[in-house]
Amino acid sequence: MSEDGYIHLTDEIIKNSVQERKAIFDKNGEEHYDNISAFIKSMRGSDPDAVVFYLARALNGGEDPMFLARRIVICASEDVGMANPMALVVANSAMQAVHMIGMPEARILLSEAAIYIATSPKSNASYMAINKALEDVKNKDTGEVPMHIRNAPIEKMKELGYSEGYKYPHDYPGHYVEQQYLPDKMVGTKYYDDTDIPDKLDKTKK
Repeated sequence: MSEDGYIHLTDEIIKNSVQERKAIFDKNGEEHYDNISAFIKSMRGSDPDAVVFYLARALNGGEDPMFLARRIVICASEDVGMANPMALVVANSAMQAVHMIGMPEARILLSEAAIYIATSPKSNASYMAINKALEDVKNKDTGEVPMHIRNAPIEKMKELGYSEGYKYPHDYPGHYVEQQYLPDKMVGTKYYDDTDIPDKLDKTKK
């Protein structure tokens, strides 16, 4: 402020202000949701550079490290899934370590876990499977559990046919034997489709 009580803006002041402006991040506002959405979508989209950028933006803005760790765990299950089950182990281990260690070292754990998720092959087969199954059990008459795979803790239940005819898989070659597990009304239903699981991440960075 000058001696006359006014603030005088010059081209130089404006230029310096623009150059020194930092990224705006309101952890309680819309920017919070936009940034975490970009962070998750970058992991799902297999872009580790974008993942680290949005992670840094969140941490710099004061985001709770445990909140970020939980998002990584969810992504490991929802978007990586059976394509690399180890991703969930890594993500969960990182979350526990973040809880024990805290910032600033937690940034390293979060970075490692998020990059691991981003660079893993992807499959949402488990996510789709449980959603389809839930839809059926909520909206259909799905029938009853087949008698041969029901529990029979007392002799009277066995007399009624509970567990009768059950084939113990470990008694067969390869620990597998063909038998019905779904209720009669659901026989032939497919929930888990593993045809989308790649052998490896086929992606070339340019």
